[in-house]
Amino acid sequence: MLQHIELQNILILDIETVSKSPNFESLTPQMQQLWSQKSAQIQQRKAEDNRCTDAENYKASAGIYAEFGKIVCISVGIFTKENQLKLKSFYGHDEAKILVDFVQTLQQFHRENRYICGHNIREFDIPYICRRLLVHQITLPDCLTIAGKKPWQLEHFLDTMNLWKFGDYKHYTSLKLLCSLFNIPSPKDDIDGAAVSISYWKDDDLNGIKNYCKKDVVATARLLMRYQCRPLVEDTQIIYTN
Repeated sequence: MLQHIELQNILILDIETVSKSPNFESLTPQMQQLWSQKSAQIQQRKAEDNRCTDAENYKASAGIYAEFGKIVCISVGIFTKENQLKLKSFYGHDEAKILVDFVQTLQQFHRENRYICGHNIREFDIPYICRRLLVHQITLPDCLTIAGKKPWQLEHFLDTMNLWKFGDYKHYTSLKLLCSLFNIPSPKDDIDGAAVSISYWKDDDLNGIKNYCKKDVVATARLLMRYQCRPLVEDTQIIYTN
């Protein structure tokens, strides 16, 4: 099926998330207690000599949990009929505005026979977006109203990680690894996911986070093109709108 999907019918997306507060100490007492419970669950999965305090764990991991984190950037890419990749980012300190603007774009794009693509979006990006939409009491668009649906009802999601598995569910394969395998320039050349919260809270580097997010979108788009045995989009064919 993948070989027959036109690139113009695919929206590529990636999100960047950070902890909701700059550190564990700035949380309310109730949220500190709730994070300590969450942290204990995380620690159980670690080797004993690799365990850390609740505060250290919050700094390292809180951003990946929608209950304790927030979205600071959503970048999307859409292919044009001229085989260009047009990129746009929604980013800033106001998560609600990011989500509202993103949903408007998604509603304009999505209709029958159109797809949303990303790396590990079924396990991370899409659930995270949906949860944060509900936190802000923003109505989920039809294409994200997915709670309780069967896998075959979610065929409008193209997950480049799941596509690589070919039915094998034993392990996670990173975007960086697949980019190396397919000779695609790696998006991980400045900061990585664990450092995004630090970059946000310490340096207020929204522009750097935005650029990092866009690189993931470009890498994912190129990986999808490899899956379709297409020539890669060149740097000169990428249009940055913001």
